[in-house]
Amino acid sequence: MAKSKTDFGPLRRGQIRLVTALLVAKVLGIRPDLHTAMHGFSFWMKWTYTASLGIGAIVAVIRLSRPTSSGLRGLWWLIVPVLLLAGIGIAELAATPSREWLGMWLGASWKVCPWLVLTLAMPIFIGLLWSFRRLAPTRLREAGAAAGLAAGAWAATIYCLHCPEVSAIFVLTWYSLGILLAALAGAFLGPRLLRW
Repeated sequence: MAKSKTDFGPLRRGQIRLVTALLVAKVLGIRPDLHTAMHGFSFWMKWTYTASLGIGAIVAVIRLSRPTSSGLRGLWWLIVPVLLLAGIGIAELAATPSREWLGMWLGASWKVCPWLVLTLAMPIFIGLLWSFRRLAPTRLREAGAAAGLAAGAWAATIYCLHCPEVSAIFVLTWYSLGILLAALAGAFLGPRLLRW
């Protein structure tokens, strides 16, 4: 029998995000200039973008954990951080010679960034699915997608501790691709893993 109130104990305590943070610290390593980077605009630009997506996705997760959920309606405002980051990216490109645009877009890690975000999302995704199993979601594909989106966004937020990339256009493309891949994986797995 499903519990009557939403119970995301592991999520609330941050335990599932801690696993991802430990993976970043022990496997990838914390960027050596993190202290300096935290005094710059680029770090907080990345962190604000990914954290705002994560907060919005957690709202969706909580809504979709209830059998009476209205789905993903009302989450249209998640486009706001995307548009803001796109604006910052356009401003960066306008202030940069066109011969440097490709380097800004690809950075040094475009080939691995989305896959690292997706991989780092897995512990968070598993924790969210575990919490869902104790509840009574009825919109399983949407619930899975929301869990994947939340996992991807929070994984990307934690990944900021390692990633040295500073371009908004890099973050908008490759971080977002990793987050989107996590959401798509969640949409695929949700109906299979969340049946009750």
